[in-house]
Amino acid sequence: MKDKDVPQDNSSFTDLYYAVDDEGNYITKKSTGWEPKKIALSKSLDLIDERVEEIKKKVINNELSPIAYYMELNRMDLSVLAAYFGKWNWIVKRHFKPAIFNKLSSKSLKKYADIFNISLDELKEIPK
Repeated sequence: MKDKDVPQDNSSFTDLYYAVDDEGNYITKKSTGWEPKKIALSKSLDLIDERVEEIKKKVINNELSPIAYYMELNRMDLSVLAAYFGKWNWIVKRHFKPAIFNKLSSKSLKKYADIFNISLDELKEIPK
């Protein structure tokens, strides 16, 4: 792409593109956005927000533990959370069960709170 062809639609996002200048050299050029990309990103963020709300309802209905809610809220998946927690995926997934969550040690709860950058009280009680 030529440097003059780098998208410059008004957006709150900025990207870095590789482009070719007038002499044929590769350069980096900032882009203030591209409308189709902005729309796609906005829609994907809306889907994530919907998933967060669905999980929040399940936590309120005692179908899932707050760990599942905060994992989704922080845009993590099970593998990422397990890596931060330092345990196997299946162990962290068990912590999604309210009965297991309620039996977790204070050390484990503190570790989750630290991962999510929240207090222990926030971990135990999600906002309604």
